[in-house]
Amino acid sequence: MVLLLKWLIMAISILASAYLIPGVTVSGFFAALWVALFLGIVNVLVKPVLILITLPINIVTLGLFTFAINALLILLASSAIKGFQVTGFWVAMLFSIVLSAINYLLGFLLRG
Repeated sequence: MVLLLKWLIMAISILASAYLIPGVTVSGFFAALWVALFLGIVNVLVKPVLILITLPINIVTLGLFTFAINALLILLASSAIKGFQVTGFWVAMLFSIVLSAINYLLGFLLRG
């Protein structure tokens, strides 16, 4: 039940972030659900490997390279999912930051 709630919060956060950022389009709620599912799976399976591979540059940049990894994963989602478009790398980076903030706020508000 908690996993489904987190999935819905992420989908709503994707829709809100796409509304706020020009250059990101989501065709509808079902596309946002697919994006949330895709990002969740990629964040569990691929992101730890990418962070491990890029650990030296991550240490040098004090962890800021993680934002670039997030942007690349969002661009991957954009290319893999129909109905979700991101126009470029910097738009994806901004989208990832706004998405994280909105997702955190919604999760905080719904927890109590």
